[in-house]
Amino acid sequence: MGRLLGVDLGLRTGLALYSDTGRLIWYRSRHFGTVTQLRGGVYAVLSELPDLGWVVLEGGNAYGDIWRREATRRGVEALQIDARDWRGQFLYPRQQQSGPAAKKHATDLARRVIAWSGAARPTALRHDTAEAILIGLWGVLAVGLLPALPDDLRR
Repeated sequence: MGRLLGVDLGLRTGLALYSDTGRLIWYRSRHFGTVTQLRGGVYAVLSELPDLGWVVLEGGNAYGDIWRREATRRGVEALQIDARDWRGQFLYPRQQQSGPAAKKHATDLARRVIAWSGAARPTALRHDTAEAILIGLWGVLAVGLLPALPDDLRR
């Protein structure tokens, strides 16, 4: 089947890798100072993940084009989504009423995903990384690596 990588696009990029059973393996944030560094960074990240089946990208700018091209070159399926896709699935409308509220609730849910998966607990969790975790969670449900949202993660 393969693994799935959730990506919150930007020069400051959130990354979250999921196993073929739908559990979070690792999560991190990478800062690419320039578009040139981003291109090299995308190549390096994807080179480290030979068994990758999917990349789920949130956003639709030139950064997404870089990820999509490299994924396609490697035979990895790239899915592009909007923040509304995963937020609508995991957060109540009242939790999305303001940017800070949405980020807080997303971070809280990301911490629950980390605990449910048995991944290493963070000392701090950046919002781009928390969002990458939820982008990846949306992805594992969408491609069928996880048949349904576990009870521990339901609203």
